[in-house]
Amino acid sequence: MAKLRVGFIGYGHLGKFLVKKLRELPDEFEVMKIWNRSVEEPGVQGLETLTAENLNDIDLVIEVAHPKIIAEYGELILEHCDLFAGSPTCFADQELLEKLKNLSLMHARRLLVPAGALWGANDIQKMADVGNLKGLTVTMIKHPTSFKLGSPLFEINEKAKLQESEETILYEGSVRGLCPLAPNNVNTMAGGALAATNLGFDKVKAKLISDPKMTDWHVVEVRVEGDDGFEVITRRNNPAKPGAVTGQLTYYSFLSSIKESRYKPSGIQLC
Repeated sequence: MAKLRVGFIGYGHLGKFLVKKLRELPDEFEVMKIWNRSVEEPGVQGLETLTAENLNDIDLVIEVAHPKIIAEYGELILEHCDLFAGSPTCFADQELLEKLKNLSLMHARRLLVPAGALWGANDIQKMADVGNLKGLTVTMIKHPTSFKLGSPLFEINEKAKLQESEETILYEGSVRGLCPLAPNNVNTMAGGALAATNLGFDKVKAKLISDPKMTDWHVVEVRVEGDDGFEVITRRNNPAKPGAVTGQLTYYSFLSSIKESRYKPSGIQLC
């Protein structure tokens, strides 16, 4: 298989980790360009240079910045190459999801969505594909300082920071309703809504909890419901210090998803 020429959007902790790891695989990947909002570091370009001309030598753009990037540049990228959407909360916008899904098929491109911290994503997708998935609930529990939230969740979480041990439920409802309020924190839930094709963003349930006791972990609990009382419940404890948006092992999950994406067909694909 030919070497994949890659461009990155986003050069924070996760972006730097992935660039480093892909550069350690020179027979499989070549990092051609890095775009970022700030350009203090050598070799990093500003987003104003993310143009059609600068995508001509790219096979895959990996976005690990912010869901607004997909909304603003997704169409341009898919016209020229494949897109790895590391911020799938953007797809809570149904119009954007349908537009980019159709574009990926029209141009025979791959719109790739990483499973991230969602344990059992492929099994959820299999159940959804045959109509056996009856319910999906994703609960995420993090330290109060690990959240980047919009109003009114921001104000609720500010009060939660004053608690010594008591957890605070920030949100309970549909994934679609939560994504715009916590776009950086609930990509796992968005991945679940995309995997659960027969339920989608409106019927997959989300619960977001701020807990001052979570000084060592990010916790993701997944409850899957099927026919005749079928149920699977998983709890993923991911090492993470207070203030970390992404848990440590999720970095490696992203890396594995990028490697796996090479073998996916066109259209929107979970990896």
